[in-house]
Amino acid sequence: MQVNRKELIYQAKLALARKELFYYCKTKAPDFYKDDREYLISLCNELQEFNNSDYDILVINEPPRHGKSRTAQLYVEWSLGNNPKLKIMTGSYNETVATQFSKGVRNSIMETKADRDKIVYSDVFPGIRIKEGDGATNLWSLEDGYTNYLATSPTGTATGFGADRLLIDDLIKNSLEANDINVLDKHWEWFTNTMLSRLESGGKIIIIMTRWHSKDLAGRVLEEMPKLGYKVKHMSEKALKEDGTMLCEDVLSREEYDRKTKTMGADIASANYQQEPIDIKGKLYSSFKTYTDIPRDKQGNSLFTAIKMYSDTADQGSDFLCNIIYGEYNKEAYVLDVYYTKEPMEITEGETAKRIVAYNVNYADIESNNGGRGYARAVKGKLKRMGHNRCRVTWFHQSKNKVARILSNATWVMDHIYFPNNWRDRWPEYYKAMYEYQREGKNAHDDAPDATTGVAEKCGRAPLLSFD
Repeated sequence: MQVNRKELIYQAKLALARKELFYYCKTKAPDFYKDDREYLISLCNELQEFNNSDYDILVINEPPRHGKSRTAQLYVEWSLGNNPKLKIMTGSYNETVATQFSKGVRNSIMETKADRDKIVYSDVFPGIRIKEGDGATNLWSLEDGYTNYLATSPTGTATGFGADRLLIDDLIKNSLEANDINVLDKHWEWFTNTMLSRLESGGKIIIIMTRWHSKDLAGRVLEEMPKLGYKVKHMSEKALKEDGTMLCEDVLSREEYDRKTKTMGADIASANYQQEPIDIKGKLYSSFKTYTDIPRDKQGNSLFTAIKMYSDTADQGSDFLCNIIYGEYNKEAYVLDVYYTKEPMEITEGETAKRIVAYNVNYADIESNNGGRGYARAVKGKLKRMGHNRCRVTWFHQSKNKVARILSNATWVMDHIYFPNNWRDRWPEYYKAMYEYQREGKNAHDDAPDATTGVAEKCGRAPLLSFD
């Protein structure tokens, strides 16, 4: 019997496409999935290996137009071909995009062979077909299956659907959404409250997106999910690599990259192409100094020349009171305590007095703006009733522009204010407010940077005269 060599090669290609995701992608789109595009081989291998790994979540960050969504669609097709019992849910930023993704997968499975030389889905996975009468664009089943696929979004529904795979593809529409913390919060709530509840036991989650913000879904998953016991794997690719070469010169050349990035802001360019979140690129404070112990002499005694407190009282109900107690040494500030709260004044007045006593504060500077004078008088009265007369409490009117003060003192704050090594754990809300404060754009709160700037302004200077 004569062996048809051409047929053997053809069948070998089909067998390889069933076995390896990259070769399935190459079979479907040979002009894009080329052997010299190593980043695509790596992407396909990560997705394929994830299926059988002990990881729960795979986060993939890649620049736009490099095939991440295309590969995600082909991954879904390939996974269903190898396991038609799988139930897959995909999510995108709105119903239209989610439905387009779903429609692409469904139409590929349904594609009819018209050219004998072109390989279609049924060649690679014979017998896998969409169930007749159950092939809506966003909710469909395979033959012998029961609702294999659902496409949804943060504004859509996932009721009654359980998934073995959750695949979330680019939830953020544009830079406006990326800068809107309310939108990012809604994405996180949708993921934790809706999508996670749909995941079957042993199910896996894939998040594929361009990084925009440290609090986008990818960022929060990377930070928060390991704390909850999930095993998370992260794959990140930059358009311009560390060695100066492009991720793929054919997809995005250096010349085109330079042209594109010149037309957009540096923060947006870094987010889109380099996976550097906008808020990190635009952060006012790039670093903070820390200490493990306060300055001491050879006998272990404190070298502080004064212990002071700076207080910025809450302007409105949504604002924070921020009291910072610090020790001075060589005209530098060592933060000892932070009281950062939205509690009402009847609580904070007494707590502030207690902390002044506990830390042996010598001088307390309290902004008199927006009720600060009355607050200072109340604290002073409580100290008197406690029998404590070792702290000079003064108040003053802050007339300088808040934002200008914060910006102009930022370098001094980074160079001369020291925080305890564990300050992130001791004062998490204060830490977050400092770490995330943006040089430009809208900040949810500025109370922490405002009070810290006050420390910079007062540190090493003679105390104000006392007021009665």
